[in-house]
Amino acid sequence: MGVKPVDWLGHALRQIEEDEQLRRSRRTRDRDGSGNCSPGPVSEERKLYLEDAVLERKLTNTELRSLVILPPLIGMNEWLATHTIAFFSHINLIYGTISESCVISGCPEMIGPYQRQYLWQDEKGKKVKLPAPQYIDYVTTFIQRTLNDDSVFPTKYGQEFPSSFESMVRKILRLLYHVIAHLYHSHFKELVLLHVHSHLNTVFVHLTVFNDTFHLIDEKETDVLEDLVVALKLRQVIGDEMKAEAKEKHMSTGDSGGEVSDHVEVENPLLDPPPSLVLQSGSGERKTRGIPSSLTLVTGGAEV
Repeated sequence: MGVKPVDWLGHALRQIEEDEQLRRSRRTRDRDGSGNCSPGPVSEERKLYLEDAVLERKLTNTELRSLVILPPLIGMNEWLATHTIAFFSHINLIYGTISESCVISGCPEMIGPYQRQYLWQDEKGKKVKLPAPQYIDYVTTFIQRTLNDDSVFPTKYGQEFPSSFESMVRKILRLLYHVIAHLYHSHFKELVLLHVHSHLNTVFVHLTVFNDTFHLIDEKETDVLEDLVVALKLRQVIGDEMKAEAKEKHMSTGDSGGEVSDHVEVENPLLDPPPSLVLQSGSGERKTRGIPSSLTLVTGGAEV
């Protein structure tokens, strides 16, 4: 007789709590110098997000293919802009559901799986260690400001995308990947209890397939969640056939850097946030491509 879902979840959460207590104990012992010997390596962390019972996603392989392939007559830059805004909106909404749990006392460092630490680089190029909520607030503020800048993300017909647009998209997606990695590593338990984990999985699947199609995030950034890629069986989606199809459709548009129909509006329901995550908004929000005007973006529980 199999384990009931509730019993399984409780058991898994208890194991994770025990592992975390062990890690804290060893860190404390290492700091104060107590103990007769150097603490050995911490046993491999248990990852709740790899358990079969929580590997849910809301997009089929067919939907994924249609979601990321560049449509005919749509400029490449417009396609990158549409997806970048959607990724930011979805990840921001998901983080907002657990932001009250992401506090300095509980998340003193911005880390992901395998204790990968993320440092914030300021305007002078100096790398700074920040608590996770502050790091994510900086990420959110930077991206929101960039999306609102018409010189980077143009919204008027006839405006050109800047030559540095793709490099800016790469930076935004890299920062968003850090947020996703932190959510999986530090807050997946809360997301499961809120029944939001399948939405995070869906966004992760979307971003992974999009990235493998257009190669925007370095492999050294994505390797921390490669085990999740395998668990979700995404390698069956990200195959040579799909990449060939993307290249063929891209070439058929005659697009060379986003000069063809860069400002054609695309309505794709798969780019809209999950209905259960859409938050109520005030008036006067800026309408951006691919994102409903009723959407309020949040960070740390506050509007930005």
